[in-house]
This record gives sequence, C-alpha cells and structure tokens, in this order.
Amino acid sequence: MNLKLRLVVMNFLQFFVWGAWLLTIGAYWFQNKHWSASAFGAIFSTMGIAALFMPAIAGIVADKWVNAERLYGLLHLAGAATLLIVPLVDSPSVLFWVMLLNMVFYMPTIALAIAVSFNALKHAGLDVVRDYPPIRVWGTIGFIVALWTVSLLHLETSAGQFHVAAAAALLLGLYAFTLPPCAPKLGRAAGRSLVDALGLTAFTLFRNRNIAVFLVFAMLLGAALQLTNAYGDTFLHDFARFDAYRDTLAVRYPAIIMSISQISETLFILTIPFFLGRYGIKAVMVMSMLAWFLRFGLFAYGDPGNGLWMIVLSCIVYGMAFDFFNISGSLFMELQSDAKIRASAQGLFMVMTNGVGAVLGSAVSGLLIEHWFTGPDGSMDWRGIWLTFALYALAMAVLFVPLFKHRHDPATMRGLRPEGDLGA
Repeated sequence: MNLKLRLVVMNFLQFFVWGAWLLTIGAYWFQNKHWSASAFGAIFSTMGIAALFMPAIAGIVADKWVNAERLYGLLHLAGAATLLIVPLVDSPSVLFWVMLLNMVFYMPTIALAIAVSFNALKHAGLDVVRDYPPIRVWGTIGFIVALWTVSLLHLETSAGQFHVAAAAALLLGLYAFTLPPCAPKLGRAAGRSLVDALGLTAFTLFRNRNIAVFLVFAMLLGAALQLTNAYGDTFLHDFARFDAYRDTLAVRYPAIIMSISQISETLFILTIPFFLGRYGIKAVMVMSMLAWFLRFGLFAYGDPGNGLWMIVLSCIVYGMAFDFFNISGSLFMELQSDAKIRASAQGLFMVMTNGVGAVLGSAVSGLLIEHWFTGPDGSMDWRGIWLTFALYALAMAVLFVPLFKHRHDPATMRGLRPEGDLGA
C-alpha cells in the first residue's frame, strides 16, 4: 500500500475513535444517566489530566525503548477495552476512573501518530510541512464521519457511541502493527547526561526563550479549545428550552451543525503549507488567536433561528482557529527539536495544549460560569459566557505579538533547519 495512503488510514481511524463520543458524551450523560453537572465536569477533565503526563511518558518510552508504532497499537487496543466498559458503569465516581483510564491510553496516541507520520515521511524523502497536512486532514474527516454516524444512527444519548468508538480503536490497534517502523533513537548509549537518562531531554527546549513563550501560548490556546469542546454542543441543546427554536435543525441535530467546524478544518489544514511557509509561525499563531476571538464572538450573538448564519460562520472560523495553532504548532515543534527527541517533543506539545491548557480551561471556565453566568434557576447566560471567552482570545493575540520574537526563515519551513538552530 502507498505510504501516504497508509498514513491516511491511520489518521482517519485515530480521530474517528475520538469523534464517536467526544461531542456527544454530554447528551448521553444528561439525558440518559441524569447525573450532576459537576460530576460531568470531572469526567470531561479526564482528558486534560491524562494529557498532563501520558504524552510525555509515552514519548520518552518511544524515544528510548519501544518502537513508536508498536506502543501506539498497544495503547489503542487497551483503549478499546476501556470504551467497552463505559456503558456497564452505573456510578459517576466509577465512570470517572474508567474514563480517566481510557484517556490515559488515548491521549498519548495523538502525539505518537504525529511522530510516526513525520518519521515515515522523512525516511521516504518527503517534506513534512508540504506532505503532512493533506494526510492529517483525513483525521478530521474521520472525526466528521464518526459524528455523523453517531448522530444519524440516533446514538447521541445512548451507549452505542462507545461501542462504535471501541470497534474503531480495536481496528486501529491491530492496523498499527503494519505501519512503517519508528525505532527509538536515544537508545542506551553510554556517556549520556542525567537528563538524557531520565528521558527529560525535550523539557530542555524551555531553555530557549522563544520556544518557552510559544509553549505557554499554546497552553493558553489549548484552554480555548477545551471551552469550545465542552460547551459548544451543550449551547445548542440549551435552545430546546424555547418554543421558537425547539424544532430547528440546529437543536434537533446539534452534532451535525457542530461538525461544520471539522469540515472547515479539512479546508484550512490544506492551507497550512502556504501560510506557514509564506508568513511563518508567529503570523499563523496570531491568525489563530483572532479566529478564536471571532469563533466565540459569533456564538455570543448567534441563535438557531435568524442568527443561524452566525453559528455556521463561527464553525467555519473554527477551522482556522484550531488548525493554525494545533497542526502548525506540531510542525513547528518538529522543526525546532532534534530527531532523537521527536516523540518526546510532540508529547511535550500535547502536555501543554491538551494537558495543562485543558485542565486550566475546564477548571477556570467552570468556576466563572458557575459563579457569574448561571442564574438561580440553572439557566446560563450564554452571551456573557461567549463574550468573556472572546475577550480572552483577543487578549492573547495582543500579548503574543510583542512577546514572541521568532524570525521566520522560509528555508526552515521547508524542513531545511540548520543544525543547532532552535529558532532564536
């Protein structure tokens, strides 16, 4: 099978597994289990908690001891088993631990998939900046297909969504063992420093001021991503309280409306080689932050009726908001790190975005919404919520411009990074 096609299949299944339940678990929780909102917040936080440590640990293991594609397959097989357990759980406290275990297995696979893809493309003599985005776009298509499958089969409020995800994870886990080998590069060589021996080499990237600033803002953008994942679908479901909106398309099929965001991703991913090569990572990150500002601002004034166009436009803008920091960020980290710590560097990026950023986003937004934007009857001031998030994104853009001083080098973006140049 053609190398690019093999990587396309991997990326498609990678995000199909996640898309089968990520945006619909809230509907399953509130309309099927009828458990508390605070308990749901804890369940949703398992992604961030797992991402705090697992991507880095998995990256170290892949860099030092186990082929990345083999570790990737084992983690997906374990994830399939835990997804099958989810529907059997009748206690929110037990479900928290089951979902945390599932996330412990799933979250590191995102970074490992990137490391495996980059390694295979480089060994084939291909350019990761040019050739990876058209491959990664199939991950987003997989997410969309999973969303539509669950929605059209009316599984949004049932345990069936976890069965669909488990089947895909099982298939991907087995398929992973057929992928091109991605062997450890650090090995057991003598004379290494203590940092090398402990597998913490990727964290030395923080010594470079620009990379440190980049990772901090990536963390803040990771918090923004958590906000839209946690509340986007719930926002549309909440309009069912109003007679004027109850039978609208956006309220009846909110997952399908939200999937426009992923459809937009497929288009913006393909533009990354142009924007990243022409304007550099700094401009691309600023574009992402401004897109987040528009994403939240349009949600603030949109509704499923006459304001549906704003919600749709917000979903379209999401493609730029997500891709321009997430995909471009992973490419930037690849170009700024040595090949020996490629998996660890991707794991570090995941820790900052889907770990620290996600946990902070869940915790802080939950407190803000509970104390400032929730009425005595439990109703939420969605306009106030989204406007607050929009101002947060705008503040990031204003601060990022003077603090991140990276100079764009088109040669570096073509994968021709001079030896030892960390983008200072």
